[in-house]
Amino acid sequence: MKAVLTGNESAAWGARLSRPKIVAAYPITPQTTIVEKIADFIANGEMDATMIHVESEHSAMATCISAEATGVRTYTATSSQGLALMHEMLIWAAGARLPIVMSVVNRAFAPPWSIWSDHMDTVAERDTGWLQFYAENNQETLDSVILAYRIAEDRDVLLPAMVTEEAFILSHTVEPVEIPDQGAVDDYLPPLDLPHRLRPGEPVGYGSLMMPDQYMEIRYRMARAMRRARRVEEKAYEDFWDTFGRLYAPVEEYKMDGADVALVIMGSIASTAKDVVDSLRERGRKVGLLRIRTFRPFPAEEVRKALSSMDAVAVLDRSYTFGHLGALATEVRSALYGSSPPIKNYIVGLGGRDVRVRDLEWIVSDIEKVAKEGLDREITWVNLRGGEE
Repeated sequence: MKAVLTGNESAAWGARLSRPKIVAAYPITPQTTIVEKIADFIANGEMDATMIHVESEHSAMATCISAEATGVRTYTATSSQGLALMHEMLIWAAGARLPIVMSVVNRAFAPPWSIWSDHMDTVAERDTGWLQFYAENNQETLDSVILAYRIAEDRDVLLPAMVTEEAFILSHTVEPVEIPDQGAVDDYLPPLDLPHRLRPGEPVGYGSLMMPDQYMEIRYRMARAMRRARRVEEKAYEDFWDTFGRLYAPVEEYKMDGADVALVIMGSIASTAKDVVDSLRERGRKVGLLRIRTFRPFPAEEVRKALSSMDAVAVLDRSYTFGHLGALATEVRSALYGSSPPIKNYIVGLGGRDVRVRDLEWIVSDIEKVAKEGLDREITWVNLRGGEE
């Protein structure tokens, strides 16, 4: 079935088709319409789930943790300050190896207050042990929820996952979306079978105090599970293609053949960038695009293979980490260590500022200059009022 859906409606459909039994969430702009749509599904008898109304996002994640620990598939959604309020519980969910799936509508942090998009909220949680998938469009938003459950719940993984979509650019913008058949989704996504679930009459210690001679091994097993998620992800994508006819991968290469320079991007900016690449290619400019779909686990091998032969690489971060470079640029540089072309980081689109065609064309011209002359600086903030100091 095809329908015209917002990104938030697409996320709600992804949740509905995945059949969670518990949905716990607290409203926050611009996420609220996800759980409002799910509430409509439940009220109309179209979704067999219980909606639990909680007093905060911290409580929403605590509720999902409690339910998931009994072997029940759960779902929640949030944004920005709400995600930050969950921080303690995000670490708990990952450490408890609970494959909760959450939609996050990317929104800038306050202060000052902003309801528009950048990636700072999810980038700030990149080290909590959650899988992270960044959607480019509404179809991918729906599909990624289903994929996230499939990958997260695999017994070789058992880590929670967040699926991101950008505020208003996707969340409230309508696009044609194909809604998969429920039977096909049921075949693709089996019921949750959590091996360490709590059972009545079988008391166990869960999340108890652990001494130093054991704790480090627990974190090591989580790190191994994150690495194994790469293999599980590939199989999930193959099966998704066979079942639904839509192909996904940890990275998307766009016109990389014959490219001398490349843009590296996450999220919806990639759609505009593809048009820019098309236009510049028609003018004889050898530019390509690499879109990072999976940020955790980071697809280092694919990045290395795609970029190591470039003359220069422009990495666009829609967040800033107050470290040496943006988070995506840091990961790309790390992946290319030892075979690295010049890498320059461009900070773009914070607080929902538009990333325009002319901004992307300027970045391509600048990275072409880097390819010929070398770096003048390692990082540039693009379209900054008054310019850089």
